[in-house]
Amino acid sequence: MGDVLAGFHAVWEFESDSVLIRYERGIRTPKLFQALGERRIPLSAVEGVTLAPGRRGTVVLSLRPRPGADPLMEAADGQLKEGSDPYRLVLPAERETLAEYYADELKGLLTESGPAERHLVAPPETPLQFKAYDGKASFDGTSVQFRWSWTGASSAKWKAGDQSFAVADLSGLEWRSPEVFEGHLRLIRRSADAAAPAQPDQDPASVVFGLGYGPVHESLPFAAAVLAAMRSRAAVTSVPVTPSRRDPADIAERIRHLGELHQAGLVTDEEFSSKKAELLAEL
Repeated sequence: MGDVLAGFHAVWEFESDSVLIRYERGIRTPKLFQALGERRIPLSAVEGVTLAPGRRGTVVLSLRPRPGADPLMEAADGQLKEGSDPYRLVLPAERETLAEYYADELKGLLTESGPAERHLVAPPETPLQFKAYDGKASFDGTSVQFRWSWTGASSAKWKAGDQSFAVADLSGLEWRSPEVFEGHLRLIRRSADAAAPAQPDQDPASVVFGLGYGPVHESLPFAAAVLAAMRSRAAVTSVPVTPSRRDPADIAERIRHLGELHQAGLVTDEEFSSKKAELLAEL
């Protein structure tokens, strides 16, 4: 469509295959929006569009992402407050007719629904870091590091020492919003003997949040980036190898995606060469 719709805190630019969202910066703009800056949402990642009355003379145009399409929303797991939902555009009520036009146009372009097989929305860029109550968390794209604080970390964490977790050794994560009781970020390891203690403050694979520590605009993009790296790596390592011939277009698409992961540093040179050779062998 190539048109632009400006609302409170964000501007949406409508394109033929995506919506480019540019979030504003300012005192009144949610900090999560400011941290995200700009996001391109492919229409293949969206399964619904709604337009509804808002508060105090406003209307709200919303996109409903497909489950699993956006690592940010997958990590949030429904915990974001309404005002921090990056898929909502709040507009003055007098622009309802215009918003209704764009909503109808978008609905006509949507063709996908249901869970996505892979992330379709780009994750936050690394490196990322934030300060938790009991330590500092950092992520460089391939591994997560926890460095414990003298004042906040439990004795169990001090005894375990600072931690480093390779993406390849993780199977998942749990982000509990710092805006609720016992907020934390917990990494879930693949090894069978790595059962996590009941309390995150005793688990060396977790950092805990608190007042002013691990805020949503820092810890959620962090969690999303780690989750995206895990899923991307899992997708590469689970590429099936069969002796039957495959559609060349499908193989080309898989190799293109593999190349993107390689350029992003999520796949080593050896892994890239090995998986590419496996895919070519299917032709």
